[in-house]
Amino acid sequence: MPPPPAADERRTDRGREAFFDNAKLLALVLVVCGHFWEPLARQSGHRAVHAAYLLVYAFHMPVFVFVSGWFSRSFTGRPQQLNRLIGGVLVPYLLWTTLLGGYTARLDGRPFALDLLTPAWVTWFLLSLFLWRLSAPLWRQLRAPVTVAVAVSLLAGALPLTPQLSIGRTLQFLPFFVAGLTLDRDRVLALRGNRTLRAAAVPLFALAAVAAYWVAPRLDAAWLYRSASAAGLHSGYLRWAALSPAVNLAGALLGAAFLALTPTRRGWFTALGAAGMSAFLLHPFVQLALVHRGAYTGAFLTSAAGQLALTAGAAALALVLSAPPVARLLRPLLAPRLGWLLRN
Repeated sequence: MPPPPAADERRTDRGREAFFDNAKLLALVLVVCGHFWEPLARQSGHRAVHAAYLLVYAFHMPVFVFVSGWFSRSFTGRPQQLNRLIGGVLVPYLLWTTLLGGYTARLDGRPFALDLLTPAWVTWFLLSLFLWRLSAPLWRQLRAPVTVAVAVSLLAGALPLTPQLSIGRTLQFLPFFVAGLTLDRDRVLALRGNRTLRAAAVPLFALAAVAAYWVAPRLDAAWLYRSASAAGLHSGYLRWAALSPAVNLAGALLGAAFLALTPTRRGWFTALGAAGMSAFLLHPFVQLALVHRGAYTGAFLTSAAGQLALTAGAAALALVLSAPPVARLLRPLLAPRLGWLLRN
């Protein structure tokens, strides 16, 4: 058994954990805002919202997946780790796919047909995370894991992808997970508060915002979802293979800038990042209810003031639903006890 870390090492570990939990929270807020913007972004006449939606979608999930890879560094496939993976990721996927699928069917007024192989909206991430983390020991054995992951992601464009098993996103977001899992620890941590990168981050985001506004009428947001093959995007493979790496490069650059701007110290919000899965899985129920009630076609949310209020409300909802008491209340659905099923 290795000796316990020295006091200064423990402080460093806590600081690193705080940094990535802060990043998780900020990325989660962007996820929630993006989902609440989506019905407006799909309508004509809301170019600013559409541009903000494209900008956020360019990097928020790459950051989320990268951080997930970082937190998977200790996974080696030991029995206890497999138990946690099943109880904390796979079983919640099954539960929330059922709950969200049933809720959507009820709102739509149609019979609910359970299909556990097809994720229900946001639950794709849980299924992909299960597959990514399960493969973590393999990636650590490769000499150039990120390069191989990029090659695998490019193969996805030639495959006849279907929604089953979230295979499109699993393959196309794979490079970000493998990067978080395997990149040199010191180089990754050098992003924290990097003055040069931080100085460049603001103008980079400003330039990206201008670019997003310019391409908003022309770009299909499905390119940023990373769930479709070339055929699914009605594109030739060569065009897909050229644009897909460009989209990933933009996500990586904006993601690095985002991490450079992320607070490094532990604050009141750090615990919210650690408990953020509750907000990730709960907020779709609120958004779907708003859509069902016709809120997005009313006069208020189609106004600039309404859109600002929607953004503030979505951010506040993300924070409230990430509160540790909410996570504790939902523990049976987020991390059920499976001692009756799994060996210790």
